[in-house]
Amino acid sequence: MDRDGVAAPGHGVTLAEAARVWARIALLSFGGPAGQIAVMHRILVDEKRWIGEARFLHALSFCTLLPGPEAQQLATYIGWLMHRTAGGLIAGGLFVLPGLVSIMGLSLIYAAYGGVGIVGGLFFGLKCAVLAIVLQAVVRVGARALRNNAMRMIAAGAFGAIFLFDVPFPLIVLAAGLIGYVGTRAGAKSFRAGGHGGGAENGLADADSLLGLGVPAHARPNLRHTLALSGLFLALWLGPVLALVVGLGPDHVFSAIAVFFSKMAVVTFGGAYAVLAYVAQAAVDTYGWLRPGEMLDGLGLAETTPGPLIMVTQFVGFLGAFRGQSGLDPYVAGVLGGLLTTWVTFLPCFLWIFAGAPYVEALRENRALSGALAAITAAVVGVILNLAVWFALHLLFSEVSSLYPGLGLRLDLPVWSSLNGPALLLSGAAILAVFRFRAGVIPTLLASSAAGVGLHLAGLA
Repeated sequence: MDRDGVAAPGHGVTLAEAARVWARIALLSFGGPAGQIAVMHRILVDEKRWIGEARFLHALSFCTLLPGPEAQQLATYIGWLMHRTAGGLIAGGLFVLPGLVSIMGLSLIYAAYGGVGIVGGLFFGLKCAVLAIVLQAVVRVGARALRNNAMRMIAAGAFGAIFLFDVPFPLIVLAAGLIGYVGTRAGAKSFRAGGHGGGAENGLADADSLLGLGVPAHARPNLRHTLALSGLFLALWLGPVLALVVGLGPDHVFSAIAVFFSKMAVVTFGGAYAVLAYVAQAAVDTYGWLRPGEMLDGLGLAETTPGPLIMVTQFVGFLGAFRGQSGLDPYVAGVLGGLLTTWVTFLPCFLWIFAGAPYVEALRENRALSGALAAITAAVVGVILNLAVWFALHLLFSEVSSLYPGLGLRLDLPVWSSLNGPALLLSGAAILAVFRFRAGVIPTLLASSAAGVGLHLAGLA
């Protein structure tokens, strides 16, 4: 059978059977990467016994090194391991599909009715819940990543760099990675990366899984195949971007969307919450595609739909094209802008997996590279905290002033007289629900949305 045949030898799982399982995983993938990885683990390791615990964690370790959504890339990796390139495309594609359809439909509704009546109240409630969820992400990631003073200093430096000096997110990632890499090479113990929550001895042994201990023939490094596949995916990714820039000009809204989200695809370390600060800064301040509060609306939509949270970028691309001067009907332009955003955001994820997975052992055993990842994760805590502060300022206050005291500093300060009392009350309730009563993401979002509608009907929101 050829390299991209429909069935992998040995394990007996057909591609059609695998596709049904991947569709089921995709439809259950709510709650951010932690929840999505937990769903995959339960179904693939515990229930189906396709892959052992150690191999699952091995794949996850590789995916955390990559830019992009690690849960979607983990699905792509395991799909590729089971059924070659076709399996990876099906697993990764189905992981994205439910979110793509849901966000597109909700974006159309938002563009038509987002600021009207009850719909406006619903989104008001979503924003308040999202603030609590982002704060929860700061605490969760911080508890795992900030294990010593060196990591805490990196997080504080990252927050100060982006909040006070508007340092671009890619530069923060690069600087943190360099610090971790050099520090690890110098023998510092502060940058040793932690595990992913449990050893293999506590789960299904690789030898007892359907894949077993062996390495499938297609999973062994093959430079010619890797170069050919990489060239194909590079062309599929960057070809449309180049065509838009040349055909429409670099200032056209579709060109801007293609270029911006292509750049974002290579710097999205640390998950959706981290990169959202970068996207929000550019989409609101640089391109004017969204208003500040609308970024919260988009994240609320992504939190309530299956699939990667980074699907919020489709919402951003939709509104950017909807409002841009494209010469098309706004709704047609919005749909095309959203699809273009999704294409250039997720297609590189397949490239990283198909090109890098055969060489995963070398990457996994590189301590210096693991140290770089640990430092990047620490910096991500500071970036997510910046996102929480940014969201809070624009949610709780209708006016925010910027001061420029010199030396490149910019201080965003609230105008206290513009405090939104209902937003403060509902955000406080959501924070209490998440941190005190351990409420889940979906119940918190639903309850906050209902409260937002109630406040609207009462004339308070």
